[in-house]
Amino acid sequence: MPRFSVADIPTQAGRTIIVTGASPGGLGYETALALAGKGAHVVLAGRSAAKLDAAKAAILKAHPSASICAEALDLANLKSIEAFTQRIAAAHARLDRLINNAGVMALPKRETSVDGFEMQFGVNHLGHFALTARLMALLRATPGARVVNVSSIAHRNGQIAFDDLQSERSYVPWTAYRQSKLANLLFTFEFERRSIANTWGVDANAAHPGVARTELVANGPGDMGPLVSLLMPLLTHSSADGALPILLAATSPEAKGGDYWGPNGMSEMRGAPARAKVMPQARDEAAAQRLWEVSEKLTGVTFV
Repeated sequence: MPRFSVADIPTQAGRTIIVTGASPGGLGYETALALAGKGAHVVLAGRSAAKLDAAKAAILKAHPSASICAEALDLANLKSIEAFTQRIAAAHARLDRLINNAGVMALPKRETSVDGFEMQFGVNHLGHFALTARLMALLRATPGARVVNVSSIAHRNGQIAFDDLQSERSYVPWTAYRQSKLANLLFTFEFERRSIANTWGVDANAAHPGVARTELVANGPGDMGPLVSLLMPLLTHSSADGALPILLAATSPEAKGGDYWGPNGMSEMRGAPARAKVMPQARDEAAAQRLWEVSEKLTGVTFV
């Protein structure tokens, strides 16, 4: 397909779009900035009120007529997720796109969410799983609605440790991260299958940013050494470029349910958006069904 850029995004006028993890300096911010500039009503969702306010102010500075609001959402807290979805349902009659972008990466020490989940699995997968379930009524009420889950090239070496999902017996930062990113894809493809089977009328696809220069590294593994720091500019791209596969997945007529998009450069670390490589374990339907059932039990939500 032709090279995709922000200029190729169709008008989003009339659409309501939620972007999680929309703080300045990240993929969510760049995604929200582009969508607001195309006329969407964008809901910025994140933990820090100060960061959300800063993101909102920056977007309005770039697009003074943008329709945008900020809502507190802590994906590490199931009660916060429930409260957020109640506010959204009370204030909005439709939801065209839910972009599940927020995440944490390779935390050096094992941390747990408010509900006792290992933080990466809890935020990256379970939090977004619960959020999506609680927004299903709005999504199903909106013709052409879509869920976009942000995964990672890290899923390629991921495995779902059903016997130790919370990394209680063994916590290895990158292993836990890879599991959570594989879970994002298993969730995406299982959602699409169930949506078709149950006529939900909601698509699900996924995207990954390659290796984008965001605050995710600083907030997760931190300093990765002088050699990596030296090579980073050669192997990575900007957060704005990293957001392009997400924007394509959310807005392009080329994007369909069940798709996975990412950069087309070496090892998909950087480059223009294109169809991304999906590893066999992400296509494991039995694992996807099991993960779905476990996730419903852990979060106390169901999809209707």
